[in-house]
Amino acid sequence: MSKSTRYSTEVRERAVRMVREQQASHTSEWATIESIADKIGCKNETLRRWVRQAERDRGERAGPTTSEQERVKALERENAELRQANEILRKASAFFAAAELDRGRK
Repeated sequence: MSKSTRYSTEVRERAVRMVREQQASHTSEWATIESIADKIGCKNETLRRWVRQAERDRGERAGPTTSEQERVKALERENAELRQANEILRKASAFFAAAELDRGRK
């Protein structure tokens, strides 16, 4: 099955806000999440993850914030690029060293 449609930031923020506002009128947070998820057309677990991430972003829950997660991803990408560049340089160095040795024998 392919990945479901992505929801805009505004939809996510509004859904999380609705969960917070309507939590008192439901028996549990999960009941609130189920109710709101049905209204906006997403899965319950998806909305629960949005709520948890919003809590981390506000400092109400332990864990990495969205900006920290984005920074880690950027650093991982940069690290992969640097490893690739190092590998290219290592191969080029070996190539030119071999060429220099061949030139010295002639």
